[in-house]
Amino acid sequence: MSTENEGNEGTAAGAVPSVPSAPPVPADAPQAPPGSTPPAPAPASAPAPAGAQETPPAPAAPPHTPQVPHAPLSAAEANWPPPAVPAYASPGAGGGGPVWGAPSQPYGPEGPRKRRGASSLVAAVAVAALIAGGIGGALGFWAADRNGDSGSTTVSASPNPQDLKRDPGTVAGVAAKALPSVVTIDAQSGDGEGGTGTGFVYDKQGHILTNNHVVASAADSGQLTATFSDGRKYDAEVVGRAQGYDVAVLKLKNPPSGLTPLSLGNSDQVAVGDSTIAIGAPFGLSNTVTTGIISAKNRPVASGDASGGSNSYMSALQTDASINPGNSGGPLLDARGAVIGINSAIQSTGSSMGQSQAGSIGLGFAIPINQATNVAQQLIKTGKPVYPVIGATVTMTEKTGGAVISDRGAGGTEAVAKGGPADRAGLKAGDVITKFNDTVIDSGPTLIGEIWTHKPGDRVTLTYKRDGRTATAQVTLGERSGDS
Repeated sequence: MSTENEGNEGTAAGAVPSVPSAPPVPADAPQAPPGSTPPAPAPASAPAPAGAQETPPAPAAPPHTPQVPHAPLSAAEANWPPPAVPAYASPGAGGGGPVWGAPSQPYGPEGPRKRRGASSLVAAVAVAALIAGGIGGALGFWAADRNGDSGSTTVSASPNPQDLKRDPGTVAGVAAKALPSVVTIDAQSGDGEGGTGTGFVYDKQGHILTNNHVVASAADSGQLTATFSDGRKYDAEVVGRAQGYDVAVLKLKNPPSGLTPLSLGNSDQVAVGDSTIAIGAPFGLSNTVTTGIISAKNRPVASGDASGGSNSYMSALQTDASINPGNSGGPLLDARGAVIGINSAIQSTGSSMGQSQAGSIGLGFAIPINQATNVAQQLIKTGKPVYPVIGATVTMTEKTGGAVISDRGAGGTEAVAKGGPADRAGLKAGDVITKFNDTVIDSGPTLIGEIWTHKPGDRVTLTYKRDGRTATAQVTLGERSGDS
C-alpha cells in the first residue's frame, strides 16, 4: 500500500446515381388513352421557373458510431509497522431507424388511372409550388444581400456566464462550490526537498486539514504554502500532526477574511455504491476533480509517510475515484458536496515505464471524516494526538484468523500491560481476538484500525478464542498521548 504522496467508421455510403435527364413519371400520374398522341416533351434548354431549385442529391450515410512489508512485533499503541497488502451504444448501430442518405423507396406498381381533372389539379398545385419557391428564393437572396453576407448564417450561444451555470446537484455544480475551499499544499524541507499535496479549509479561523505525510518533510524545519484555486498563496504552519492517524492541521499565516469551510458529512452513514467526488492536485495538477463511488467500507489499510517514519492505520473508505500522488490530504465528497473522507492512500502494483511512482488503478483509500474530525479537534486544542488503546501487544502477521496477543511486548515488556484495559478484562497472551464489536477481525492491523475509530473511554466488546473456546470480554479503552 502506498500513500499517494506528493510527486510532482463506419462504412461509407455508395455513390449517388446521376440525376436522369427527365424526371421519372410517378406510377399514379394520369395516363393517356390508348392510341392518343402524346404531348411533345419540353425542350431540354427550357429554363426552370424562377426560384425553382434543383433537388440536391441525397446526403451520404454517416459512418456507424460503431503499496507494506511485514514488521517485527510491536505494541498496539506503539508505532505499528504496516501489513502486507495484496499488491455508454450508438443509435442505429443495431438498425431500426432510417439511415441518412438512403436511396428513396422505389415507385410502387402502377395505380389506378386518374381522370384528366385530377391531372389539371396536380399541374395547378405544381405551378403554385414553383411560384412560391421562386418567391421564397428571391426573398432569401434579398435578405442575404441586405446583410452583406453571401455565406451561411449561424447563431452563436449567448456569452452571458449566467447561461453556463450548472445545477447545484451536478458534479460540475458541486465542484464549483467546493473548489474555492480546497488548497494545494507545497511542502519544502530545510534541505530543499519536498512535494505537493492537498488540503481543505476546516474553519473560518484559517485551519487547513490534510494528511500528516503531506507536511512531514517540512514540519520541523521547512516552508509550507497553501495556494487557493484563484491563485492566492499564503504561508502556513503546522498546528499539530498525528502520525498514527495520518492527519495534520495547518494554519494559514495572516488568513484572509471570508473563508468558507467545507461542510462535513457523516462517514458512518456512507453506503457502498454512494457517489464520490475527489478534489486534489495529482502529480501537481491543482484543482483536479475526479468522480467514482464508494466501493467498500471499513477497509483495513496501513501506510507510511515518505520519510519512512511511523506507519498509520485506518479503517478506510475505499473509492474508485481516480486518486494519484498529490491527491493526499484532499477531500472526498459525497453527491451533496459534504466531506466524507480525507484521501490518503492508493493501492499500487508498483512503478512502471521507468517512473518512480505508479498511478491510480481504481483503489483509493480515505480516512473517514468522523475519525479525522476527532483528531483535528484534539490537535487544535492541544497540538498532540490522543490514541485509544487496549493495553496489549498483538502480532502483525496477516491471515492468522484474528489478532493474536503476543507472548512478549516491545522491548521485552509484558504483552498484556498489568492493570491495563485488556488485563482488567481477563485477556492473556495467546488469545486470538476475532471480533471487535460486530466487526470481524482477521489480523493485528485490522484490530488497530478499528480501535482507532473510537475514543478513549469507549466501552467495546471483544470476542476471542482461547484453547479452542470462544468467549467475550467488555473492554473500556485506555489512552496514549502523542506519537512517541
